[in-house]
Amino acid sequence: MSESQFLPFNFGGIDESKYSDLDLARILVWPVPYEGTVSYGRGTADGPRAIIDASRNMELYDEEINSSVYRLGIHTLPELKSIDPPEAMMEQIEREAEKLLDTGKFLVTLGGEHSISGPIVRALGHCMKDLSVLQIDAHADLRESYDGTPHSHTSIMARVVEVCPVVQVGIRSISEAEAKRLPKTPTRIFWARDIVGRTDWYEQAILSLTENVYLTIDIDGLDPSLVPTTGAPEPGGLGWYDVLGIVRATARARTIVGMDVTELSPVAGNKAPDFLTAKLVYKCLSYVFQRQLE
Repeated sequence: MSESQFLPFNFGGIDESKYSDLDLARILVWPVPYEGTVSYGRGTADGPRAIIDASRNMELYDEEINSSVYRLGIHTLPELKSIDPPEAMMEQIEREAEKLLDTGKFLVTLGGEHSISGPIVRALGHCMKDLSVLQIDAHADLRESYDGTPHSHTSIMARVVEVCPVVQVGIRSISEAEAKRLPKTPTRIFWARDIVGRTDWYEQAILSLTENVYLTIDIDGLDPSLVPTTGAPEPGGLGWYDVLGIVRATARARTIVGMDVTELSPVAGNKAPDFLTAKLVYKCLSYVFQRQLE
């Protein structure tokens, strides 16, 4: 049996209390396995646990930055219990997010469906000025409501733009109604068809962001050849280095104040997307805290 099987069930499998205790940790990992408004493929409720499990098999040394961000302390919180209806769940997430943000620690939320991002952004908006959101996603998610609720995963950005502006990266699916709303919303879209494999758009994207940036990554922003296990796998998505490139550049030019990763729907027998998602979270943390690690 592999040694990793005996590691604690926390993000990174961190077995040294000085790097995983709540009081000492600089970073909080918060599993929110909510799946209340999904409209196509199911399974996002299993995403947080799969990400944490996969993370226990990662190397915690990042060769790119020549350091190990876990030494700043990463504490994994208990899962947030899901409740109904969606409105009540969003209120619960916002209340809990406010408490966690009051600790002054960096909050990483693992979804669950993408609707969870809205109340976290609202919580940040209550305590932070000059906030914007960098969204990596296949879908614009700007519907006013869907299936009878304004808190659908397809309406997440319609809720977020009520709080702050959004830069959307990797979009390749949008409804006619959403497209008509675009001129009226504080968003800027960088379409996947225009940016895959390129870096000359980074500056434009970053200039559209404010100083404080919340990063939300719907894992379907990546191409389904990399992550087929997601609810709506749109073809023509971003590559691994496309995503790392814009996150790295943003972290260097702006202050990333929190992040989430959502919409992984793990499938038995295919661990690669789980591992990719866990590694992506860890790489983002390395970029966010690189200056403190130098």
